[in-house]
Amino acid sequence: MSLAFNARQKIDLPVKENFQRLPDYLLQQERVVGAMLDSKKLDYLGEGNFRYRVTSFKVFQLEVNPVVSIAVKNSEGNKLQMHATDSELDGLGLVDDFELMLDATLIATETGLNGEAFLGVSVSQPPLLRLIPPKILESTGQSILNGILLGIKARVGKQLISDFEDWCKYE
Repeated sequence: MSLAFNARQKIDLPVKENFQRLPDYLLQQERVVGAMLDSKKLDYLGEGNFRYRVTSFKVFQLEVNPVVSIAVKNSEGNKLQMHATDSELDGLGLVDDFELMLDATLIATETGLNGEAFLGVSVSQPPLLRLIPPKILESTGQSILNGILLGIKARVGKQLISDFEDWCKYE
């Protein structure tokens, strides 16, 4: 049986100083993605491609370690888009399939940065969790994904703005 769950978060970050430089900042893909995600778990693969080891988490005593490949591109002169191109899962034992979907956008506006992120997972029910009803697994998965996005949102709200301010001082 296949399980599916997802989460969505929006962000609105006001930027009072140097907001006109935000589009140029978003062109610094390696820097921006490193500020948004935990740079210790991020590998730059070159030319808009990254590999990210998502923070490990436990699901009913099983440790899960997702790894996702992310493609990043700039468009429209003020937009940074990220989406998952591949994903792997470690820790749930043998699963028939695993797919992690990520679509995120960050847009520079006249007032700051606006963004939205969608994170979804589709996976077959692992043999070790067959006795747990799918609805419970899906609600647990939903909760985990919401937690991941809230963590990234908090990091973006603090780290990204701080990094932008540093970038403005030295560029």
